[in-house]
Amino acid sequence: MSDAAPPASSPGGRGPVRLSLPRGGLASDIAVTMGLLAVLVAIFPADSMLSAVGNFLMVASMALRRRAPFVMLALITVGGVLVLVGSNRVVPGVVVVPLAAYSVARWVPGRASRLALIIGAAASMLGPIRWTGSFGPIMTSDLNRLVAIGVLTVMCAGSVLAPYAMGRRVLESVRLLEQRQAAQAEREAHTLAEQEQQLRISEARSRAQIARELHDIVAHSLSVMIVQAEGGRALAAKRPEAALEALDTIAESGREALSEMRRIVAVLRGSPTEDADYSPTPGLGDIPDLVARSGVRAELRVIGEPPHVPQTLGLTAFRVVQEALTNVLRHAGPGAMASVTLTQERGRVIVDVTDDGRGSDAASDGHGTGLRGMRERVEAMGGRLTTGPRPEGGFLVRAELPFVPSAPNHPVGSQS
Repeated sequence: MSDAAPPASSPGGRGPVRLSLPRGGLASDIAVTMGLLAVLVAIFPADSMLSAVGNFLMVASMALRRRAPFVMLALITVGGVLVLVGSNRVVPGVVVVPLAAYSVARWVPGRASRLALIIGAAASMLGPIRWTGSFGPIMTSDLNRLVAIGVLTVMCAGSVLAPYAMGRRVLESVRLLEQRQAAQAEREAHTLAEQEQQLRISEARSRAQIARELHDIVAHSLSVMIVQAEGGRALAAKRPEAALEALDTIAESGREALSEMRRIVAVLRGSPTEDADYSPTPGLGDIPDLVARSGVRAELRVIGEPPHVPQTLGLTAFRVVQEALTNVLRHAGPGAMASVTLTQERGRVIVDVTDDGRGSDAASDGHGTGLRGMRERVEAMGGRLTTGPRPEGGFLVRAELPFVPSAPNHPVGSQS
């Protein structure tokens, strides 16, 4: 019976009845039916034409037991009526009754299958009453006849009820199995959807991180190069040696930017070992050199003992200082002075970058890509970023970065 799809019905068996018919089994049902018909004709001669037609209908209906169980039930009912009218003996066609009861229970959904029980109950009483007339002298007393009718009725009812219960049990088992399979498929689909969503989120984060890196590298390097080029042009006639230093700074900034760009592009191409100049990730120890090469008139103050911080936190602090100095170059105006204060405490690092430039009068509204990138970096580390014009003039960038203390780090130098 495993070749069929389970029937479907409305909850609680209510609503319109819809048969869920199997796709296979027709050939085997026809073969069984032909065998039963051959045995019926060869071994069991019929009492009358009505009995013969009734037996034929009952056995022939087995070919439809899976494809059309209601039609099968109707043919068996008609055949049984013909047999009862045409014969008073137990006919061989009754052997199909248990299989018919099982088939209706197995393939007909909901309460509609109970029609087989109603018809079976009627036949279980009418058949024995008709058959007891053929038992001859042993049925001379009414008591014996009643006992025989009772025994035969119980046997006939059992031949209907037991297969019907078995068919319903198989049906429920198949339904339960398919429900479990459907639930499992739904869970797998949900898991796959979550994985795809997490993948998209991860890709978005990666793109945002790469965009921040490119912005920080390119914006800072180009800003330094522009400032140095403008200063070198102004000093070319008066102090040629200062112009040469500006050109060296421009060349060094360009090489560093190109190296970083190659590294990022190599990662994006999936071949980080090719065409990439690797160097240690910048951290707290690289901030003094960053301030010195930024092209900004800046002083660096380091407060506290240098702690040992995670590499990601050191990179975040470095990028905050880098972007803040880039903004000074771009927006603070000529002659602006910057101050970088690195406060190192046990459990947190505080980065303050201030300047005495235009402040709120700057062309930028303070909500550009650079500030947003800094905020994303700091918040990703569990920190807090404060930015905005200062009351006394200029602009403030303050990043508070917490971390879990561990072993000491290499000291960060002090420069003014």
